[in-house]
Amino acid sequence: MFDAQINNDGPLLEISELAMEYNVQGKTFSAISNINLNIQKGETLGIVGESGCGKSTLGRAIIQLPRPTNGSVKFSGEEITGLSHNEMRPIRKNMQIIFQDPISSLNPRRKVGNIVAEPLVISGLFKKDEIDRRVRNVLETVSMDPDIVMDRRPHQFSGGQCQRICIARALILEPDLIICDEPVSALDVSVQAQILNLLEDMKDRYGLTLLFISHDLAVVKNISDRVAVMYLGRVCELAESEQLYKYPAHPYTAGLIATIPEIDTNKKEEKSLSLQGEIPSPLNPPSGCRFRNRCPIAQDRCINEEPVLDEIKSEHHVACHFPLYNHSKMKSEY
Repeated sequence: MFDAQINNDGPLLEISELAMEYNVQGKTFSAISNINLNIQKGETLGIVGESGCGKSTLGRAIIQLPRPTNGSVKFSGEEITGLSHNEMRPIRKNMQIIFQDPISSLNPRRKVGNIVAEPLVISGLFKKDEIDRRVRNVLETVSMDPDIVMDRRPHQFSGGQCQRICIARALILEPDLIICDEPVSALDVSVQAQILNLLEDMKDRYGLTLLFISHDLAVVKNISDRVAVMYLGRVCELAESEQLYKYPAHPYTAGLIATIPEIDTNKKEEKSLSLQGEIPSPLNPPSGCRFRNRCPIAQDRCINEEPVLDEIKSEHHVACHFPLYNHSKMKSEY
């Protein structure tokens, strides 16, 4: 039986050699492979990369939806990979997910009060009066008036309001970890800021740990403590947020950062790497370095030898044979 007591001596989440394979048209391909990440309690770890890099697959594999093909996921020191649906129930109380499209993730036939209450009802641990009290409290927490919204249905709300409802549903069981899978990508820019601020407030109020998945590096930069960059199912760079954006070591990371609009028109222009072409199909990934076909500095070694994720400075890891910042330069400039 899983012990839900939080282990304060180690990472809240430990991911080791995680892989997810699918069979498409009789051919097996890896959506993610060799993923090794730790998330500390109270931390926000950002996961970035272009669409199709495996970010959402990673988020779902962590909560065993579906179960990963290989590897290990430990939550609060306890192995959860391979547990049955019933064995996962008490764990999911402490692990929740917020999906990309808030409107489609809410049952259109149900009232908001019932949607938010559903995790409590499924748990079977609360009486009706307590459920009603908790629903009202959590709706107020996300700045929604329970007297107005509880008897309405999702189609009566905007995208931003629906995402607030989704956040309320994720918070209702007071989890330790929330996986945010592109939670603002379907929203207008002004609404995005409101939801991001709300997530930050909820993190501070409840002591949450967040895994924040997004293709938008500007969004991830503002909310994350550390950032993992994914390309074609693998982590190619991992570092503290400030270090990653100031000193990108992988050409792919540098290319992504170059796409962030620069507001300061007086800032001296620096030559930066830009991304060329499209991400290859995971059904037929390139040999050696998976990024080599798009990399402006690829060499012969990149064709045959796949780089491993190596620590080039304390807490800064990169999978590249020719990182943009080597040991000596990083020591002098960090």
